[in-house]
Amino acid sequence: MNPKKYFYPEKMGRIILLGMEEVLGVNGKNAVLRLQNLSHFIDNPPPTRNDRTFPFETVSAIQEAFELTYGPSGGRGVALRVGRATFKSGLREYGSMLGLTGIAFRLLPLPTKLHTGAVAFAELFNKHTDQKVRLEERRDKIYWHIERCPLCWKRNTSEVACHLAVGLLQESLYWVSGGKSFKVEEIACIARGDPSCAIEIDPLPL
Repeated sequence: MNPKKYFYPEKMGRIILLGMEEVLGVNGKNAVLRLQNLSHFIDNPPPTRNDRTFPFETVSAIQEAFELTYGPSGGRGVALRVGRATFKSGLREYGSMLGLTGIAFRLLPLPTKLHTGAVAFAELFNKHTDQKVRLEERRDKIYWHIERCPLCWKRNTSEVACHLAVGLLQESLYWVSGGKSFKVEEIACIARGDPSCAIEIDPLPL
């Protein structure tokens, strides 16, 4: 019996590749893709459709390729930057769907914007991808639990590995707050044996 496969929409796969190209340049992006036998995306990027055909295995392979190419520390830095670039590209595609681009949202108090943004962002993944996100909000922290995670899919690591998601959340918080920075840290990862990939967010700006 074949194990069930999980996917992102083609549009999200394309957005990740655009983020890679913004950070690494065309040659750098292509080198990463070739490393993981993904060179078919070089001349044929995914279309801007919502069909779920971009495999979790591909997302995970891209994240792993950053580490293989640039080393653990350098790969983490690249993944964070790609995550931030991915959010910017994603906002153009999904901003109206999230409901976070109107004046009314911009005028909300910061705690309300953080809550509303986190809920909308989680719903985007839960409704339109095979990724599963659970939010946990405490008085002093917000936890973004990825219970089915494409970034470390089928990987075994000794350290947390979902740096692209951390970068994505960093940039989303920067945008939602109107230019403030927040402490965002992955504290648990399925790839190292934890039950979920958990990202801890301090809701007080740095």
